[in-house]
Amino acid sequence: MSPEQTPSMNLDPGLWEILCCPETKQALTPMDAGALASLNQHIAAGTVRNKGGVAVERPLDGGLLRHDKTVLYPIRDTIPLMLIEEGIKVEGLL
Repeated sequence: MSPEQTPSMNLDPGLWEILCCPETKQALTPMDAGALASLNQHIAAGTVRNKGGVAVERPLDGGLLRHDKTVLYPIRDTIPLMLIEEGIKVEGLL
């Protein structure tokens, strides 16, 4: 994984070795800028909910995409939200 993939990802390099999906323990990679822009368009349209069922109303600063590319953990103010219920199912959105 490389923090350079997303400008908002200024995480300590040591964190990349331990960050994983809290649900499945799969590896995570930073979401690329194009996919982030697409997801933020869906958020602006009001069509995105997190796994907890809450509508995502604010655009994301970045995201950590699970290895199977089905769930994204949002980044807000450079902080990854690593709670299962904060995950966003991205199938069909990207």
